[in-house]
Amino acid sequence: MIQIPAVSVKPLFSVLVVTLSVLLAISVLAPRSIFSQTSFSSLSREHFDIWSVSRMVEWRPCKWWLQGHLTALPEKSNGYIRIDCYGGLNQMRRDLCDGVGIARLLNATLVMPKFEVAAYWNESSGFADVFDVDYFIQQMTGFVRVAKELPPEFASKEPFQVDCSKRKGQFDYLESVLPSLVEHHYISITPAMSQRRDRYPEYAKAAFCQGCYSALRLTKSLEKKASELLLAIPKPFVALHLRFEPDMVAYSQCEYTGLSPSSMEAIEAAQGDKKPWTGDLAKIWRRRGKCPLTPRETAFILKALRIPTNTHIYLAAGDGVMEIEGLTSVYTNVVTKSALLSGEDFGNMHGNTKAALDYYVSINSDAYMATYFGNMDKMVAAMRAFKGLYKTLFLSRRAFSELTYKGLRGKRLARALWEAHRDDFVMGKGSALPDCFCEFKL
Repeated sequence: MIQIPAVSVKPLFSVLVVTLSVLLAISVLAPRSIFSQTSFSSLSREHFDIWSVSRMVEWRPCKWWLQGHLTALPEKSNGYIRIDCYGGLNQMRRDLCDGVGIARLLNATLVMPKFEVAAYWNESSGFADVFDVDYFIQQMTGFVRVAKELPPEFASKEPFQVDCSKRKGQFDYLESVLPSLVEHHYISITPAMSQRRDRYPEYAKAAFCQGCYSALRLTKSLEKKASELLLAIPKPFVALHLRFEPDMVAYSQCEYTGLSPSSMEAIEAAQGDKKPWTGDLAKIWRRRGKCPLTPRETAFILKALRIPTNTHIYLAAGDGVMEIEGLTSVYTNVVTKSALLSGEDFGNMHGNTKAALDYYVSINSDAYMATYFGNMDKMVAAMRAFKGLYKTLFLSRRAFSELTYKGLRGKRLARALWEAHRDDFVMGKGSALPDCFCEFKL
C-alpha cells in the first residue's frame, strides 16, 4: 500500500490569506476614475435597454381640451394684443403659448407676434419665417380671435407696452392689464416666466393648449427641409439634446477639471464677472444637479442605460458644443444637421430656422434624450406625448452628481444610474407639461 506523506496545511493557508489580503488592498486603495473601464455585459444580461422597461404612467392630452365643448367667444373684443417674444426659438414659443392664453383670458384679439431680433442668437427671422400663419389662424378658430392684419386706425401705430414681468395669475391680468387694454385698445406684452395657468378658467387654458400643441406648424418650405433632414438620418435613431456650450457652462457657475485648454479658454471668455463657485459651495451646487453633463459623462450614462454604442444618434444642438469627442469616441454613429445639409442651405439659415429643424427631428425621432430640462426639452417632451411617442428621457444631472459624490465608480455607478433613470421612465417623470396633459395609469 502506497503511503502518502502528511503535509501541514498551515503554511499554505497562511500564504493564501496573505496573497488575498494584498490583492484586496490593491483593489481598494488603487485610485479609480469615475469612468473606470466597466463590463456592461453582465448588466445587459439582466435587462434590455431602458426603453424595454414597462411604464406605469403616461401623460396624454386632457379630454377637456381635445373633446370639451368650447365656451363661446364674446361678441365684442376688448382690443388687440401683440405678444413680444425674446430669446431663442423655444423660449419665444413658450412666450407665445402663454400669450394666447392671456389673450383669451382678457377677451382680446391676438395679432401676429413679434419675434425680437437677437444678435446673441444670430437671428433675424420673424414669426412668419418659421410658422405657417394661415394654419395658426385656422387652428385657433373658436379658441381666441386672431387678426392677420391690424385695422387702419392701429396699423401705423406702435402698441402701448404693458409691463407683465410680475404678472403670473388670472387676477393679475384682469386687474392690472385689462384696464390698459380697454383704454388703449392696442397693447403689447411679454408674459412673465412661471405662469400660474392652473388658476386660469378652462376656456383660457384650452386656448393655451391649442395654441401650443395644435396650431404651430412650420412653414411649408421649412417643413420640407426638415422632412429631408429626417429622411437622411439612418433609422432607428435617438435624438440627443446635448448642452455643453461655453456660455451654458459659464452661466452654470460650475467648476470642471480635465477639460482641454481650448475649452477652458472658451469658458473663461464667456464668464465675464460670473465666476464659478469654489470649495464647499461648488460641491453643494453640483450635488443639486446644477452642472451641465459633459459629453463624456453623457456617454457613460447612455451606456449605463444599455443604449448600444452602435446606435445612430442625431445631435440636436447648436454650434459650439465642447469636448464632443467624449461622446463620439464611444458612440461613433453621431450625425448633425450641418453634416447632412448642403453647405449653401445651412449657411443661409439663422438661429430660429436651425432650431426649428432640431425641434422637428426631435419630435419625430424614435427616441429623445436630453442632458438638460430647458425650453426646447419641455416643448419636445410634451409634443412627443401629444403624438403618442413615449421613448423620452431626461438624463439626471442630480443623480449623477449625488452618486459620484458618494464614491460610486464603474459598474456600481452604472447600476445605480440605471435604477435612477428606470424609476423616472416608469413613472413618466418630466415627460409632459401638466397644464394640458393628464396622468394616465397603465
